[in-house]
Amino acid sequence: MYGLGIVKGMAITFRNFVESYLDDIFWWGKGGRYYNDAALQVRQSLKGEGVVTVFYPEEKLSVPERFRFVPFLVTDDPGPGQKWGHDWCTSCGICAKVCPPQCIWIKRGTQPNGRPKPEPEQFFIDIDICMNCGLCAEFCPFDAIKMDHDYELASYDRTTAHIHDKERLSKPISYWREIAPKKAEAEAAARDFAENNKKKKKAKDGEAGDEPRLAEEKVRQLPYRGEYY
Repeated sequence: MYGLGIVKGMAITFRNFVESYLDDIFWWGKGGRYYNDAALQVRQSLKGEGVVTVFYPEEKLSVPERFRFVPFLVTDDPGPGQKWGHDWCTSCGICAKVCPPQCIWIKRGTQPNGRPKPEPEQFFIDIDICMNCGLCAEFCPFDAIKMDHDYELASYDRTTAHIHDKERLSKPISYWREIAPKKAEAEAAARDFAENNKKKKKAKDGEAGDEPRLAEEKVRQLPYRGEYY
């Protein structure tokens, strides 16, 4: 029949229109559709009915744990009265060397006697140039750089606002454990494993180094027969 497809299409549209209101009524007593993570998970699954659109910015989809955006610098958790703790970064410059678009600038700190200090005095990343590739975080030998999940960085300033300095880039390790708990746990386990192996090797080398000394002490305790002390 001519026009039957149009009727079927309008029927589907009307059904979804009605189901969207029924879905609102269903979730009304369970926190409402908006700002409700449980409702959002159902609506984005195969069980979802009615409107499946995410009403951004009122609603936001959670990003995967390995989502990569602008890098940030890891620090120790801050103590009382501190904004952040000790820097993990040693300003070795590997991240700046491997960065494909060369968007990282580092100035190493100096000690009072003028010698280099293994801490960055200044650290800049131009987020307009950054590719979010994650090579800086991958090549960092001290796990001092991680990829952030904050993607809402738009602004009306096209100059200084998009050049992040050390103060804006520094975030405590607790923040990394919050946004990437599984990866942070795996990295902590790897660091502990390497540290334990290092201690075992050091203890083993110490025991091996004590063998000649113990042998000499044993000889000293032997009775004097002319060939000994």
